[in-house]
Amino acid sequence: MPLQVGPCDPWEVDLCCQLPEDLDEAIVDRWQRVASQTLWRLSGMRWGPCPVTVRPCPRSCLDSAPVSFQAGAVAGRWVPYIGTDGLWRDASVCSCTSSSDCSCGELCEVTLPGPVHDVVSVNVDGEVLVPEAYRVDAPGRLVRTDGECWPTCQDLAAPPGAPGVFTVSYRWGLPLDESAIAAVSELTCQLVLACLPPGTKGCGECRLPGNVNRVVRRGVEIEMADPTVIFAEGRTGLPLVDLWLKTVNPHGLASPSRVYSPDHRKPRVTTWP
Repeated sequence: MPLQVGPCDPWEVDLCCQLPEDLDEAIVDRWQRVASQTLWRLSGMRWGPCPVTVRPCPRSCLDSAPVSFQAGAVAGRWVPYIGTDGLWRDASVCSCTSSSDCSCGELCEVTLPGPVHDVVSVNVDGEVLVPEAYRVDAPGRLVRTDGECWPTCQDLAAPPGAPGVFTVSYRWGLPLDESAIAAVSELTCQLVLACLPPGTKGCGECRLPGNVNRVVRRGVEIEMADPTVIFAEGRTGLPLVDLWLKTVNPHGLASPSRVYSPDHRKPRVTTWP
């Protein structure tokens, strides 16, 4: 599941509907939160940016090695071993470096669950590193650039900022653009209109699908879309909302896509207190 279980804040709205002038702002705020939560889930739970603090767990270079190699590993930066192709190689046991096809050496890095919008701060042993000491490479790799390396282990019982603790605070999620604001504004409007008391100005103007799909009156028959089909397909029946959902989540993903690798360990995230 994603780092967030819902939008961290209600999405920004620019309401384009006529609401009663004396309408309580608390009502609009409530349905703004409902609209934000609904669209966040329907769009694949990828939107933010939301602040999060994690304790990265560096990958172990020996985790994916053969059992015989792991048993014979010794302390030190490099350990010689024979690969599956019969060639001798040196394995790093520093727990947090990796090589790539386009690098002449190894990089000291840890993986942050993404999408990573930006990094707020990195704290190692109670010291906040300057931004020039690291960078972020896609997809969510925090790379050390000052010649040092990330800690290979930390005291998980100690609070953030204490000696022996490594934490990264960053903002997770994709930024909201104008189309997202237009979609949540339309849905907020229609949710508010749907809940106005009878006789209130604007009552009855809600365009959300109801429980009626056919109306016959004075010889005129009107066929409307089946709301159960609309909702089952992850749509709302509102043009701007459904257009946005179709463009950002065309395949109806229920959550962000993820890639699992035995070489990378998930960071630890404290959820309470």
